[in-house]
Amino acid sequence: MPQPKLLDLVRHTMRVRHLSRRTEEAYVHFIKHFILFHGKRHPAEMGAEEIQAFLTHLAVKKHVAASTQNQALSALLFLYRDVLHQELPRIEGVTRARRPHRLPVVFTKAETAALLLHLSGVPFLVCSLLYGSGLRLMETLRLRAKDLDFERNEITVRDGKGEKDRMTMLPHTIKDQLRAQLVKVKLQHEEDRRRGFGEVWLPYALSRKYPNASRSWPWQYVFPPAQLSRAEENGSIRRHHASEAAIQKAVKCALAEAGIIKHGSCHSLRHSFATHLLEDGYDIRTVQELLGHKDVRTTMVYTHVLNRGGRGVRSPLDLN
Repeated sequence: MPQPKLLDLVRHTMRVRHLSRRTEEAYVHFIKHFILFHGKRHPAEMGAEEIQAFLTHLAVKKHVAASTQNQALSALLFLYRDVLHQELPRIEGVTRARRPHRLPVVFTKAETAALLLHLSGVPFLVCSLLYGSGLRLMETLRLRAKDLDFERNEITVRDGKGEKDRMTMLPHTIKDQLRAQLVKVKLQHEEDRRRGFGEVWLPYALSRKYPNASRSWPWQYVFPPAQLSRAEENGSIRRHHASEAAIQKAVKCALAEAGIIKHGSCHSLRHSFATHLLEDGYDIRTVQELLGHKDVRTTMVYTHVLNRGGRGVRSPLDLN
């Protein structure tokens, strides 16, 4: 029986450990570039010295961000410890990429209203949830029909960052539009099933545990694309969730049309959600829980961008 290729083995090991698809893509990317950087040598023939050289190259030549360099290191440590089962000595002497301390871009309430006014359809609903519920973009796009509870006005975020579930609010103002979206998606799903399709991707081993769940209505994405697509892992025809790029492009266009000159993005709406809740007097621990932050220190960055002008200090120019 032929031995599996190294990158296939990496993917298999990551899926056994239930790591996210995003992490899988990133790790495979860095492992592949590590191998190419060293002239296609097999990683089993290399070690700490080669890892050090690669990480330094990323910082010095490629000018990557500190977070990117750290992710590359995590990918290589995973390769050696979990795939090749080799213990590495301490990796020292790496030139570290600088980690800049930047404040998040936050829209004012007026800017947020103007931005949403220039959106429509699915981009409007997605961005309304980013701002109204504090979701990340991928968390929103991965919502399933069963995750929306209209009676309790709650959204359940499954397998969020760090594989954590959490609850957040479902905004009243878009309930009717979300219901209409689900009606539209359900009709589309029924048509897909009539044509012999109607399947969606299920996480981990659920497709084996619940063989019919992938075609059932509760598991369908709230925001599917117009077209079916072929799954990479088994070639099946599925309806995935809407594209990140399409939402991001819609937001960029809306920012320009609204005349907002801040260098904002989809994630700025999540930042604005947190900042505006703090401005309205909500407890930082409550905001931390709604955002799904593990450490309250992560949430505390929003206390530095509250709309209070210089941390609440009154300018001497305004005293006259």
